[in-house]
Amino acid sequence: MSANPVILQSEKLTKYILETSVYPREAETLEELRNATATHPWGFMGADPDAGQLMALLLKLLNAKKTIEVGVFTGYSLLLTALTIPDDGKIIALDPDREAYEIGLPFIKKAGVEHKIDFIQSPALPVLDKLLDDDSYKDSFEFAFVDADKDNYWNYHKRLLKLVKIGGLIIYDNTLWGGTVAWPEEDVPIPKRKIRQAIVAFNKAIADDSRVEISVVSVGDGLTVCRRVQ
Repeated sequence: MSANPVILQSEKLTKYILETSVYPREAETLEELRNATATHPWGFMGADPDAGQLMALLLKLLNAKKTIEVGVFTGYSLLLTALTIPDDGKIIALDPDREAYEIGLPFIKKAGVEHKIDFIQSPALPVLDKLLDDDSYKDSFEFAFVDADKDNYWNYHKRLLKLVKIGGLIIYDNTLWGGTVAWPEEDVPIPKRKIRQAIVAFNKAIADDSRVEISVVSVGDGLTVCRRVQ
């Protein structure tokens, strides 16, 4: 599957934003990891640096210390989070693909933040259910980031609402799917239609969910920021 088109529908404008506002402020280890990820056959799956810049700002506004990440890939967003939270902060990071995580691990170690990360090689749902079996984890996280299989976004949401405390944030990546969520179905390339349909269904469900306040942000491949209110 190829990369999605840019949401802004303008490569020049996207390039301008990155080069003027994002790359000059990007940590050296993040830049190195981004470049290493670009050589991976599925490199386009890496978190977008402009989305990461917004995430870092939100983490700081929350003073987040305890976070959870569903979907890690090579770890750009994971490293960004680890660089942003305090030295005694903790991240539970879930992904079945240890091999991709190993690409980012040298950069995580170089940044001196490996001690903040608890990487669990596993599909996310069984681990989330296990966390919910332990009352100490309920309502304990300030922040969650989800960039994983889109068919399960609503299943992740139902669980994360019990793990993230009231006032905390849950962020879902790729919720605009390169802008194709607004395209007629027949204009969407066939390989992208199934995931697009899952995202459209999730977007409708999250818009109707009174337990969260939401904002859809046109950065990266689309971020849906949810603040738990119930």
